This record gives sequence, structure tokens and C-alpha cells, in this order.
Amino acid sequence: MTTIYLLRHGTLAGDSRDRFIGQTDLPLAPDGIAQAKAMAGALRGKGIAAIHCSDLTRSRDTAAVIGDALGLPVTAHAGLREVSLGEWEGLLRQEVATRRADEFTARGREMDSYRPPGGESFADCLARAWPVWKAITGTDTEAVAVVAHAGVNRLLLCRMLGMPVQNMFRLGQDYGCVNILELDRKGIRVRLINGRSANLND
Repeated sequence: MTTIYLLRHGTLAGDSRDRFIGQTDLPLAPDGIAQAKAMAGALRGKGIAAIHCSDLTRSRDTAAVIGDALGLPVTAHAGLREVSLGEWEGLLRQEVATRRADEFTARGREMDSYRPPGGESFADCLARAWPVWKAITGTDTEAVAVVAHAGVNRLLLCRMLGMPVQNMFRLGQDYGCVNILELDRKGIRVRLINGRSANLND
């Protein structure tokens, strides 16, 4: 059996919580670095053999803290980047909801297939992330850590749980969260969703 620790990067610098960030390449806030250190401490002794991440700075820097603590290199993948939001990136959510109401409504109605102008749909994002995920989880190792993003993580979990993309936001993915999955010949079992580092020792 392989245990997969699917992580979200730490908290971002700036007022990112109320904005569409997408693939905008923001650094971690001090709190985000602390979250990465907490994850690194919790992953010690878990048999991690490889660390993979998105190639965006917030994911790479989170993974680097973990890699340094565990003495492991980090492999970055463009396919694990967060969904691209095109012209929405950097805009406040309320701004899009009011000034680009037709677009905002269309995305809510067609969650899987709608593309913001210049951006990707969630289906596009999953189509590029899933092959990377399959390659990572197809290795015969005891445990693997993957550091990605809220949207990507939700999409991967939806695919594994057989959930429609329309329901993806029912899955919490807080900054610095931990999801634990177990993979064997029978398939995937999800053991933890949106947990904290402390949950790894429960």
C-alpha cells in the first residue's frame, strides 16, 4: 500500500483571500512558512520517499521546506498548477460578481466547462493534472507527498471520490491543509480531507 499526503501550500502574502489568484505567482506569507514547517515536522517518520509539487512559487516553497526537513529533493510539475483564471486574476471576487456578473453567473452554472476570458475551465485543469497525479501515484513507494493548490486538490479528490465537479467547493481545502489517501490494488481510500498537521499523529 502507498500512502499519499496531498497538501495545500501555506498562506499567501498580501490580501489574497478575497481575490481570484489562479496562476498569479505569489510568495508565502510568514504564516505560510510556519505552516510548511509544521507539515514538515508532522511528516517526519512517515516513510516519505518522494516529494512532488506544482511549479508555482507558493507550492515550490512549501515543498522545499518539507524537502529540506526530510532530506529529499523536490520535483515540480507544471501540470499541477492552479487553474488559470485569465482576466479574473487579481480581481476581487465581489468585483467580478458585480462588474462581470454574466461571466460569474455562467461559471456557477457551468462549473466544469466554463472558461473565464483567457483562462481555463475546471475540466481543462483536471485534464492536465490527472496524468501527472497518475504518474506520481503509480510508483511502488511506501509514501509520497504532493503539494498543490485548493482547486487542483479539490478536482483530484472529486475524481477519486466520483463526485461531480459542481460539488467541488463542498470539500474544504484550507491553507496548509493535509489530505491523506491510501492506494492499493483495490483502489483509493480517502482517510482524511482538509486536516491539520496535528491530525497526522492521531
